[in-house]
Amino acid sequence: MRNIGSKLFLPALLMVGPVILWLAIFVVLPLIYVFVISFLAKGLYGGIVATFTMTNYARFIDSFYLKIFLVSGWIALLTTLLCLLLGYPFAYIISRSPKRMKNTMVMLIMLPFWTNSLIRTYGWITMLRTDGVFNKLLMGAGLINHPLQLLYNSGAVILGMVYTLFPFMVLPLYSSLEKLDRSLLEAASDLGARPYRSFWRVTLQLTTPGIFAGSIQVFIPTLGYFFISDLMGGGKIMMLGNLIENQFLAARDWPFGAALSIILILLTIILMKIYRKVGFSMENLTS
Repeated sequence: MRNIGSKLFLPALLMVGPVILWLAIFVVLPLIYVFVISFLAKGLYGGIVATFTMTNYARFIDSFYLKIFLVSGWIALLTTLLCLLLGYPFAYIISRSPKRMKNTMVMLIMLPFWTNSLIRTYGWITMLRTDGVFNKLLMGAGLINHPLQLLYNSGAVILGMVYTLFPFMVLPLYSSLEKLDRSLLEAASDLGARPYRSFWRVTLQLTTPGIFAGSIQVFIPTLGYFFISDLMGGGKIMMLGNLIENQFLAARDWPFGAALSIILILLTIILMKIYRKVGFSMENLTS
């Protein structure tokens, strides 16, 4: 048995080994490096001084940084809610469409991934600026006399986030709706439930795992997508991702930027734990 086990172990190690090596070099080691320098001090002219300190984490408690964190959380929450409100009907329509159309509609949802998100963001900037398409249409229709300021505010940032992360909400919702047992809806209808009540008591509750999965996949990236708030917010909307970017590139305070990165990673882990606990329990309840 030992010989058989050793013979099976070596081919398995050869297959998994390159993946483990790749993860160790490009994921684990950078995270360890960021974790270590988060406890070090900043040099007088930038750089890192090998002096242990907890100041980098204590600075996060400052009201200025807490305000940025709250603004980031608020924008991420609004983005998640908007993606859910727009994405659920969208996923529902796809799941109810004829089978030959489903693949096409899913492909259209994934189509934006074929173009870099930075390029697509510049496309929105072109349309929303004062001499862009929307202002020209509104002025041409006589609805406004002066161009509206559609860019460089929180609304533009949320619009960019929703547009970029919308597929991440639709695909998990579609997966849950596609696996929904239609006989339960027929049973609810036979028992006299109206369509809205069947949706509320059956469809919505049975697709809760998809709602949790989509919400997590939208909320977490929103906190770190600094380029959208940079471009569509004009630098006026500071989010957690922008703060981390500025510490590494502008302020040259790598230890504080590393500490903020670790905080963001911890927040991600906490949210994933909540999802695993609540989402999986709901999935077991509905199965």
